Amino acid sequence: RGAVEGSPLSLYVHLPFCFSPCFYCGCNKVVTHQLSRVDAYVRHLLDEVGRRSAFFDRERVVQQMHFGGGTPTFLPKKRLIELIDRLERDFQLTDDPSRDYSIEIDPRVTNHSMLQLLAALGFNRISLGVQDFDESVQRAVNRVQPASTVMSVYESARALGFRSINFDLIYGLPCQTAATFSETLDRVIEMRPDRLAVYGYAHMPKLFKAQRQIRAGDLPDAPTRLGLLQLTVDKLCTAGYVYIGMDHFALPEDSLAIARENGTLHRSFQGYTTHADRDLVSFGVSAIGQIGDLYIQNHKSLPEYETAIARGDLPSHQGTRMSADDLIRKDVINQIMCHGFVDAAGIEGKHGIEFGSYFGKELQQLQALQADGLVDLTGGRIALTP
Repeated sequence: RGAVEGSPLSLYVHLPFCFSPCFYCGCNKVVTHQLSRVDAYVRHLLDEVGRRSAFFDRERVVQQMHFGGGTPTFLPKKRLIELIDRLERDFQLTDDPSRDYSIEIDPRVTNHSMLQLLAALGFNRISLGVQDFDESVQRAVNRVQPASTVMSVYESARALGFRSINFDLIYGLPCQTAATFSETLDRVIEMRPDRLAVYGYAHMPKLFKAQRQIRAGDLPDAPTRLGLLQLTVDKLCTAGYVYIGMDHFALPEDSLAIARENGTLHRSFQGYTTHADRDLVSFGVSAIGQIGDLYIQNHKSLPEYETAIARGDLPSHQGTRMSADDLIRKDVINQIMCHGFVDAAGIEGKHGIEFGSYFGKELQQLQALQADGLVDLTGGRIALTP
């Protein structure tokens, strides 16, 4: 049973394939040049869509949809068309201008023709993986893409009328310096994407095999990483972007910035969003969904995922139902991430608790942060300081 019966839905589709590994990547991906593997995966994905759709009211409009990866545009056009056709058959997609249908783009394998198709399929927002424009950094992470390549895709997307264009950047990559990343930020500001996600690189080579190609000695040290983040905040805010929180920036007229201003911003698996409290139905290997108070994840390995589908099963691997305590803490975390403060009275009224006693241990621990000037505990709420 969903959060609210009949309420709008969010969909997520995981397309794990890439043609080459980016050494920094921690996503669930499959590096291949064999289109037969892609064809087989799409067949299984179509089966999963059909099976999961049986649990949802066809009248629930899909307001938000995201294709992630991997490299979604690695798929041949006919497979993308097949996938959207199946989703449209089994769920209620919409052409309402307020929809948020997004897809992740690798500028190296996306041309004007592909963007035309994506627009025709209903996507109105794209996210370009940029990471860094410095050539030495690009070589160190095995993702060489000239700024001219990104600009070409960006200009095509603008000409085709995509409502919102997002750039992904990463700070803390090998060979990055304040000077080189400052140049990257200057180029980005000239292009003026609607949104920016600026992530801190997490070096975990034991967990992600590709990261073993990165030499730890080439990584910026901790003070340099902090400097890169501060540089990013300073330059983007000076250029007119609104700091949404954590890792996101947006132009003032973007819906994220407007939601931040009016208090309707929300955080989900897909980052910051204007669509709060939507059931999230997810498809594909490793995909995580949330239906009501239930989190559910598909098998993380491609063979296990495809074997489950071939057996006629849903490929769900693990799940957990949130307790009342989970829901309270989720609410608090969302307020911190999205608004920069916790409204204690609001939490009390919504969840029927006495905030001071329920979070007594945590409030005691916050004293140290208050002494350091990181939080303000006055006025009945907990506020982050700049």
